Amino acid sequence: MKTPANIGFVSTRFAGTDGVSLEAAKWAEVLWESDQHVNFWYGGLLDRDPKTSLCIPEAFFGHPENRWINDRIWGHTKRSPAVSRRIRALSDYLKETLYDFRDRFDLDLLIVQNALTIPMHIPLGVAITEFLLETQMPAIAHHHDFYWERRRFQISAVEDYLEMAFPPRVPNLQHVVINQAAWEQLSWRKGVSSLLIPNVLDFDNPPPQPDEYAADVREQIGLAPGDLLILQPTRVIPRKGIEQAIHLIRRLRDPRCKLVISHPAGDEGLEYCRQIRDLAQDEGVPLSFFGSRVAERRQINSEGQKVYVLNDLYPHADLVTFPSLREGFGNALLEAIYFRKPVVVGRYPVYIRDIESKGIRLPSLDGFIDRQVVAETRRLLDDGAYRAELVEQNYQVAQRYFSYRVLEKSLRLLIQNLRNLSE
Repeated sequence: MKTPANIGFVSTRFAGTDGVSLEAAKWAEVLWESDQHVNFWYGGLLDRDPKTSLCIPEAFFGHPENRWINDRIWGHTKRSPAVSRRIRALSDYLKETLYDFRDRFDLDLLIVQNALTIPMHIPLGVAITEFLLETQMPAIAHHHDFYWERRRFQISAVEDYLEMAFPPRVPNLQHVVINQAAWEQLSWRKGVSSLLIPNVLDFDNPPPQPDEYAADVREQIGLAPGDLLILQPTRVIPRKGIEQAIHLIRRLRDPRCKLVISHPAGDEGLEYCRQIRDLAQDEGVPLSFFGSRVAERRQINSEGQKVYVLNDLYPHADLVTFPSLREGFGNALLEAIYFRKPVVVGRYPVYIRDIESKGIRLPSLDGFIDRQVVAETRRLLDDGAYRAELVEQNYQVAQRYFSYRVLEKSLRLLIQNLRNLSE
């Protein structure tokens, strides 16, 4: 393996603001900044530089051929010969494109981002597994969320492929997980050892001050000068527990508090979105859905309005709510800490084991909003000195455990292990 190496990132998608795309970009940044490793991109949907990318539409989990397959394998325990043939045909084609990717960019190492973890694209996972078996190419599998963590993958007609490729046991493949529970489950279910690397942010370089473009965010949301912006920086889906944020604001009994949700509802959350809107109305909590004005890049929409990025909203927030029931890690929580904002958090399992245990101190919801949480939240809003002390303490803890320095050290260890294996 050359020093520096040519590294190929592989997934179904590297585009937008999903967690996998964001973390992959951080890995690529650290690999380049620390050791000048050159990064290339393979996927079915890409927003990377075309000169360093290979876009194969069939590799996207939303491609019609993969959707046809998924409709016939999930929620069923029997698959037809036609489904098996089409899995094999698509897998064989994708494997050839992986060979093309390797040869076009003279790759030394692959980093597979979640494509060997969550089985949204069975043929791609099979193709990657067979490619690694055939080439013995050094590789890292970065696992974000496993199929056994998702209800929709519990009944399937592809148990053979799940055992084979999600994730596989192949030589020269190093496994990385993002939380302690995943580390334990991977060892127990697959007999595979892994390295735990949490999600990270560049805590050694604080965010810049808001610029002129984002100066009017509060006005555009519709807030009055004395209002408090309570930011819910998530999609509108049930596991985000947004109803808890509404209940909390109602109990604060502070007419200045306005809840703003930064992301739109997806297919999973359309009914939930309606429920949240109705609940806020019933509870008397002012609620704004601002997702149509937030995207992965700044732009002007068809109506001539500014479109912001999420980082434009954080500096204007007076409080961030993150009452999630389940998260693989919790990027929005790290982002709020990075912007030195007070947060009310749900004590989801990963938060308890992997974040709170490091010394992060936040008002937390443990299935119930009690008087203490309400009092702590009110103090964060009203007591500037207390708020400044708490957010600074949390920033220092996060800088120690969730910074780019942690990622840089871990990636160097992984690459050195792979070099030793390939010698």
